[in-house]
Amino acid sequence: MHERPAPTDAGPVLSAADLGCERDQRRLFSDVSFQLWPGDMLRVRGPNGCGKSSLLRLLCGLARPATGRVQVFGRDPARPRGGALAARLLWIGHAAGIKALLTSEENLAWLGALQAGVAGAAIGPALAAVGLRGFEDTPCHALSAGQQRRVALARLYLPDPPPLWILDEPFTALDTQGTAQLERHLAAHCVLGGTVVLTTHHELVRRPPACHDLDLGQYAA
Repeated sequence: MHERPAPTDAGPVLSAADLGCERDQRRLFSDVSFQLWPGDMLRVRGPNGCGKSSLLRLLCGLARPATGRVQVFGRDPARPRGGALAARLLWIGHAAGIKALLTSEENLAWLGALQAGVAGAAIGPALAAVGLRGFEDTPCHALSAGQQRRVALARLYLPDPPPLWILDEPFTALDTQGTAQLERHLAAHCVLGGTVVLTTHHELVRRPPACHDLDLGQYAA
């Protein structure tokens, strides 16, 4: 069951002010600013190479901006954040990020350890929620690309999810049914007060009421 995210502070969940990003001594984008609040979804779009994945890494604190500032729950995410901030932000990158030799269950237990207090009893239902019932003991190297993506996305179905989800191309390799289910789940998270940032070229059919688009190509340097 999708629990209501924990209440956030009085300020925005996520804010970006005048962000600029460089890669390989080339400026990708400049002057990107926005604020996101509980219930918001931000879909980041743009042509290949415009810096969509780089932007998400800045928002997670995995890289430093060339200019500007990011705040997550009022803090700089690039500074040592400890368990408090890590427990409020769930990041899934473009790669599935799972270990091929581990089973689906073992991978989710390992990934779920990043969320404080995830009980072992929650692993099976989360895998079932993404259509992997019966594959709990299957090594992930024996799964299809779409099934491996589902293992990674099963983190979104664990109890007491972090309020902020930052997802890089989460629909990659999913079939039509998996895509529709994920759309519904992301929208439900926002309706319950969560916040979602995602990159995708996919046209969302099911959107929460507060869904915004950011075309990063318009900020190309």
